[in-house]
Amino acid sequence: MTDSGRAGVLIRAAEFSDAAILALLMSQLGYETRVAEMEMRLQSILLDSRYRTLVAVVDGRVCGMIGTFCHFTYEHNDPSARILALVVEAQARGRGVGRALIQAAEDDLAARNMMRLSVDTRLTRKEAHLFYERLGYEKNGFRFVKTLPVQAD
Repeated sequence: MTDSGRAGVLIRAAEFSDAAILALLMSQLGYETRVAEMEMRLQSILLDSRYRTLVAVVDGRVCGMIGTFCHFTYEHNDPSARILALVVEAQARGRGVGRALIQAAEDDLAARNMMRLSVDTRLTRKEAHLFYERLGYEKNGFRFVKTLPVQAD
């Protein structure tokens, strides 16, 4: 576990036993998630070295998480990384928890020789846009999403 130096925020790797709080955090982020669903997701994510899931602990309680993913792209020679999820419990926001999670993820990715880090955020999350910009992230495009139909066997 690492101390971020921010108001008693400790950052550690997520564990399978964190599934319940991670499900709650995903729900707060707007992605309704049951504990059993998070357990299923973590079974794959925690075993895959391309992913990192870190949690923020304040006063002995998990109050935030960040998940990253490392990958190769067609556009660049060096591997890249993405922040797949970042959420801080509503009551813990504004206390440096999100910033501590970002810093821990950036440190981890730099140690793994990742040269580029990107994050997607919904257009409606104006506060998140400002948060990322304050941390040095720049807008560089748009994301388009389409739900594909399930193929019958």
